Amino acid sequence: MPSSAGFTRRQAMTTSAALAVAALSTSTAAQAAARSTGSAASASALDVVAKMQPGWNLGNTFEAIGADETAWGNPRVTRAFFRRLKAQGFKSIRIPVTWGQHEGPAPTYTLDPVFLARLKQVVDWALADGFYVLINMHGDAWQWVPNMPTQHDAVLAQYTATWKQIAAAFRDEPRRLLFESINEPFFTGSSSDEQNAVLMNELNTTFHSVVRATGGNNADRLLVMPTLGDTPDQAKIDTLLATFAALDDPNVVASIHYYSFWPFSVNLAGYTTFNAVTQQDLTDTFDLLHRSFVAKGIPVVVGEYGLLGWDSGPGTVEQGETLKYLEYLGYYARYRGLTTMLWDNGSRFNRRTMQWNDPSLYAQIRSSWTGRSGTASTDQLFVPKGRTPTDATITLNLNGTRLMRIDVGTRPLIRGVDYTVSGSTLTIAAATLSRLTASQEHGTNAVLSLRFTDGIPWAVNVITYEKPVLTSATGTTASLVIPTAFNGDKLATMEAVYADGTPAGPQSWTTYKQFNVAFTLDYTADTITLPTAFFEEVTDGTVTLTFHFWSGAILTYKVTRSGTAVTGNSA
Repeated sequence: MPSSAGFTRRQAMTTSAALAVAALSTSTAAQAAARSTGSAASASALDVVAKMQPGWNLGNTFEAIGADETAWGNPRVTRAFFRRLKAQGFKSIRIPVTWGQHEGPAPTYTLDPVFLARLKQVVDWALADGFYVLINMHGDAWQWVPNMPTQHDAVLAQYTATWKQIAAAFRDEPRRLLFESINEPFFTGSSSDEQNAVLMNELNTTFHSVVRATGGNNADRLLVMPTLGDTPDQAKIDTLLATFAALDDPNVVASIHYYSFWPFSVNLAGYTTFNAVTQQDLTDTFDLLHRSFVAKGIPVVVGEYGLLGWDSGPGTVEQGETLKYLEYLGYYARYRGLTTMLWDNGSRFNRRTMQWNDPSLYAQIRSSWTGRSGTASTDQLFVPKGRTPTDATITLNLNGTRLMRIDVGTRPLIRGVDYTVSGSTLTIAAATLSRLTASQEHGTNAVLSLRFTDGIPWAVNVITYEKPVLTSATGTTASLVIPTAFNGDKLATMEAVYADGTPAGPQSWTTYKQFNVAFTLDYTADTITLPTAFFEEVTDGTVTLTFHFWSGAILTYKVTRSGTAVTGNSA
């Protein structure tokens, strides 16, 4: 399961073990040469994983900590749900599982037969409906497995006993069932990167030997193994490659997770757009995975992808920027031969209504599985209220397509009159904008649907707005609620600095604060709130806030703290 804290932890991890890299240098070359011959077993592993594309996560269900699979708010899984999910185009399902809470005491760690039978029922439903299925060890990775540096023998004994029982219970399932050794592993109290690498190798090799020893279909079942933290980092990849080389097994799969360039993923440090830096992070990561694994005949599963900001609150990453990220991720994963599995904790595909909570997001994801879609530099055109509009230009990201037409509802706009196109520059005529915003109501007055020769349409909201207004307020360090007349505008980000210009508040290395963490907003209630999380890292004195809106408007606001008392005044 992703979390901003977990991602920060993985980003902070440094180099991997020199020992593992040394082992890699002596054994990987031979393995790569063997794989490059195109042996039947290697081709089979690649083929199976390719057929798993695209994949989806049954998140916050069997890894939920509590009474049963509904403990984290999702309904019980049904056969009807899988059939509906299959109609969405997914080919594989990753089922995260937390085992420790369903086990008896040492030394046998006997799994609860009722829980095991229920999980097997769900797995069998998915297999019967034609899905590839991946089950793993999930929540255990942050519960008891991290204690391995200080409780090595006890952790390894439980890990071994658990996988012996899982492997025995599912040994006769078809090869479309895969096992994953552990999710986002990390170690508490480790002495060094070298020890991390040794322990990571020990977990993966123990998993491999335990499963293979149970025989049956486990003799050549595909076994998925992660890097440390599921992090796509070269040193951690080298450690996993060394493990694979020593195992010399063609039926292994590499696993990593990808939630984008971290500041963009959570809207921090001013990364409000899917810009060149964010895109380069994606291409560099997927190029690394292709070069390290796929080019050597080792399949890769991106076991989770999405944006970390999805879980922090609505609107963390602006909709159009989210869609551009997903469009490019799907395209580049195909280009690099990676199988992707969308992380869904229940907030993407609604398991009660069996509908997508955001159909446009799903449409963009599904389109990216087979081709490219045209996008644009923005999905928002802001037109000032009470003023005569001017021509507006948007840069098109054609992605190999051509703009065919623009519709507003069921009515097409007239090319050469309502708009013109010159290369990748789209110009919307002032008279057209005036007509579309005739109501002069704050907010979206019309939606332009840009239709390209391939992919899905790109929506551009034509928004009537006035400059937002911030009002003075009083509160405490528990919460300062700032009355805000948004007037149709949308907030992109917020800066916070002390009088001397140094950053104030959380993430003190940047003036730009994290959306929906250091500040939250409510467009319906017309408020911006500074929560406890902001004031926990603010000293007494005055802080200047700068609010950046998507229209280009910039407003400043002074917040003064004295003990637990807080006042705010518009600047």
